[in-house]
Amino acid sequence: MRTGERVKSKSDRICHGCICVIMALICGCSHFSEEYKARPTFEEANKLFSQGSYHTALTKYKQIKEQYPTMGDRVLFEMGVIHGHPQNEQKDYEKALECFQKLVRDYPGSGYRQDSEMMMFYINNVTLKDGTIAAQQKQNETLRHEAATLRQEVKDKENEITLLQKKIEGLEQKISALTIQKVTADRILIEKKQRRLTLFSKGEVLKTYRIALGGNPDGPKERQGDNKTPEGTYFIDSRNRDSRYHLALHISYPNERDKRRAKELGVAPGGNIMIHGLKNGFSYVGDLHTKADWTKGCIAVTDEEIAEIAKAVPNGTVVEIRP
Repeated sequence: MRTGERVKSKSDRICHGCICVIMALICGCSHFSEEYKARPTFEEANKLFSQGSYHTALTKYKQIKEQYPTMGDRVLFEMGVIHGHPQNEQKDYEKALECFQKLVRDYPGSGYRQDSEMMMFYINNVTLKDGTIAAQQKQNETLRHEAATLRQEVKDKENEITLLQKKIEGLEQKISALTIQKVTADRILIEKKQRRLTLFSKGEVLKTYRIALGGNPDGPKERQGDNKTPEGTYFIDSRNRDSRYHLALHISYPNERDKRRAKELGVAPGGNIMIHGLKNGFSYVGDLHTKADWTKGCIAVTDEEIAEIAKAVPNGTVVEIRP
């Protein structure tokens, strides 16, 4: 009886083992069957991914997961790769990490586990670097904005300085005008090279003016019609308030030296040298007239300036004309 029981027990164990083997084979075959059936759909999804159709590829992988649950680990891995792909304009590292983390958590024995852990490590590093770069870019943008603000402030200050300089110049002109109205000039200095006329009173400068000269300004006047401005010492010997050039102060050219030189050359020395304004009807030209030497030997200033000079300069005032 005991021998029979032992035989029966041994037979039961053998049957139980066979059942387990059969069940394992059935499950394995089911898994391989799903993998085989899903292969075309995986190939289609992979093709979409390689073509850059990332959104469509993700949709296809979701369909695979619903149809073939046993392929979930591979689907999660492929979706994580797409979410984190550098060329995916809608890449989302957070969603990529969720896919890889879910794979590691729900499929501990998966063949994709090790690769998923590596991808998680890579994405965490990339995210950290991206954060650092973003912070640096933000700081750079802040610095650029601050630099632009400083440049604008400097420009505004420069404009303020320019306006103040103009105000100062205007005040100086008013002061000079008031000074000239109260003080009489006793000397006029004309410097041809500098195109400058200066009024003096008792050795002190009253005011300086920009001037235009004769059309042939280099050297002293030698003869009539040479369009040169004289050089030497003269004086104001008359004035013409009905001049064709607004107002004119006549200079006592030629002096004795000029006459001797002209006689030696056998030419007429010329004359009618004046300090005058602009030709009547052209007063609007203003300071622009000094851009060129346009007179026939005279010294020209603006209409406002000749009126001011005429008030400050009496007849008999010395006029020195330097080269």
